[in-house]
Amino acid sequence: MVPIFRVNWTLLENEVTMDTPRIIVVGGGAGGLELATRLGKKLGKRKQAEVLLIDVKATHIWKPLLHEVAAGTFDSHENEIEYLAQAAHNHFRFRLGKVTGVDRGAKTVTVAPTLNDDGEELIPERAIAYDYLVMSVGSVSHDFGVEGVRDHCLFLDTTDQAERFQRRLIESYIRVQGHAGEDESGQLDVAIVGAGATGVELAAQLHEVSHLMNAYGLDNVRPADIRMTLIEAADRILPGVTPRVSAATHKQLEKLGINILTAETVTRVTEEGIETKSGKFVRAPIRVWAAGVKAPPFLKDFGELPANRIGQLEVRQTLQTVDDDNIYAIGDCASCPWPGHERNVPPRAQSAHQMASTAAKSIEQRVRGKSGDLPTFQYHDYGSLVSLGKYSTVGNLMGNLMGTVTLEGFIARIVYLSLYKMHQVALFGVAKTSLLTLSHFFRRSVHPKIKLH
Repeated sequence: MVPIFRVNWTLLENEVTMDTPRIIVVGGGAGGLELATRLGKKLGKRKQAEVLLIDVKATHIWKPLLHEVAAGTFDSHENEIEYLAQAAHNHFRFRLGKVTGVDRGAKTVTVAPTLNDDGEELIPERAIAYDYLVMSVGSVSHDFGVEGVRDHCLFLDTTDQAERFQRRLIESYIRVQGHAGEDESGQLDVAIVGAGATGVELAAQLHEVSHLMNAYGLDNVRPADIRMTLIEAADRILPGVTPRVSAATHKQLEKLGINILTAETVTRVTEEGIETKSGKFVRAPIRVWAAGVKAPPFLKDFGELPANRIGQLEVRQTLQTVDDDNIYAIGDCASCPWPGHERNVPPRAQSAHQMASTAAKSIEQRVRGKSGDLPTFQYHDYGSLVSLGKYSTVGNLMGNLMGTVTLEGFIARIVYLSLYKMHQVALFGVAKTSLLTLSHFFRRSVHPKIKLH
């Protein structure tokens, strides 16, 4: 029998009664961690509720920065957030584990056994009771069933995957550097499938890294010898932004020497490269899949809750799942209607940020027993920005007063960086975020611009 845990496991157990409602947030991504932090400050601090965050990893990295982790221009170990520390500072609790199912009748979630690196069991499978459950487990890459993708491509869904890419890149550079005079042409060529924000930003970062590697002594490799190719099924790159921004980005990438193939559907991936429907073959030993997203597979049968074709849990405008008032879904794993539009709310960091705010208000209202309708989620699209590393930043901002404004260059870069700062402010507050920014500035002045190991 799977044990059910209702009482707390921490030193603060005696401060929370059995009648105190428990809120479980599953997934510590952008939305989940912001939600747990806010609920901890609002409810956990006053002992009005016990807030518990569950995640399969012990640390948090803002997912939009994973392409920089992969390129080595952002050190995940210096910038990660320890869930236990964040929980201790903000009056919620953290438990390491992978949620695999839910019993809606008993109101418990099942957490798989926690193993160490040697496969030894640290914590057995257990069931944890909840009063309110929020699923915030993000998304994973969608391979669309294309042959060879899972076997021959790298992904950037998690910090581990991004770090694996970075290690592979460094090893390839060292191999080529150590075979000076031999024919090692093409060993550093990169093919990226998917020219959305992740694919485009990764391509620009890798171009910058090729010059930095040369400057740091790996000078047997000339940046011009490295071929990078972006492959996109749509008729233009960045199909989710305005045509003007897409065209400006396309022009900049071509200036950097990046080969762009649009209207090309990938049909097969091999150890040597990537085949497309039109008959093209892109030869590249390093292949990255950044095309499309779907919800984690376990959500498809999660408590028999309705899900859409890519596994996202269907929610109402209150962000409650359509069949269960006590289960919410936010972020990339939620299929949320977008009134006035033909599609759902897009899977973006700004969506998760806004959903976390609405879900927090809803749960706070219910815990405090306030009557009245629950707040409904209204998505505000503030536009899209794409960073091309040191070369440029392009995008468009949207607002009621100024309409749509296209930004490029320095101003766009400042706005782009402010998105991450907003995330940090939600987690740490203004004062601590200012100190983190100052610390980062001084650290960058003495550390290399890329991670070299």
